[in-house]
Amino acid sequence: MEPGKWSDLLEFDGKVLKTVHGPRWRLLVIGAGQVSRYLAQMAQALDYHVTVCDPRGEYADGWDFKEVPLNRGYPDDVVVQMNLDAHSAVVAVTHDPKLDDAALLEALKSPAFYVGALGSRKNNDARRKRLADFDLAASEIERLRGPVGLKIGSKTPPEIAVAILAEMTAVRRGVQIPETIEPSKVNVSAGCEVPQN
Repeated sequence: MEPGKWSDLLEFDGKVLKTVHGPRWRLLVIGAGQVSRYLAQMAQALDYHVTVCDPRGEYADGWDFKEVPLNRGYPDDVVVQMNLDAHSAVVAVTHDPKLDDAALLEALKSPAFYVGALGSRKNNDARRKRLADFDLAASEIERLRGPVGLKIGSKTPPEIAVAILAEMTAVRRGVQIPETIEPSKVNVSAGCEVPQN
C-alpha cells in the first residue's frame, strides 16, 4: 500500500498487479446553462462524478438533468466544501466574473488536476489580471486553462463540451497539448479564403 497519484492506472507486468483504490474522478461545473448540460452528460460517459453549481435562480430552476446534482451554493463555498483532490476538475462556464472568478480563486489553490474557464483569450487575460489582485501565486494563475478546451473550431454547446473534455482527457493522461493553428476562414458564398490577421 502506498499513496496514489493522479496518473496511476490499473497495471499488470506479468508478476505484479497494481490497482488503484481511491477517489473517483470528479468534475465540478460552475453554471447550469446549455454547455453545462452537454458537459455533464459527456463527462458521465467518461466515468466522472459530476456536480453542477449555480446559485442563480433563473438557471438553477431550469436544471432538470436528474442524473447530475445541482448545488445552489455560492461557487467558492462549493469548491471548498468539495475538498478537491488530484482526481478533480473544475470548469467555469457562466460568463459571470462574480461566479466564475470566485470558484477559480479557490480551485486554483487546490490540487485539482484541471481548472478551466470559458471565454475568449481577451476575457481570460482580464480574468488572470483580476485573479492576480488576490492571494494567488503566479504559478497558481498559470494553471488556469482559458480559453478552455482544445482549439477544434467548436461553436455549438455540444462541440464546446467535446473540446473541454478532450483537453481534460489529455491533461489527465499527461499528454502534451501543442497549440493548434486555426484554419483560415473561408467565405462560403464567394468560395474564397479570407486571410487571418
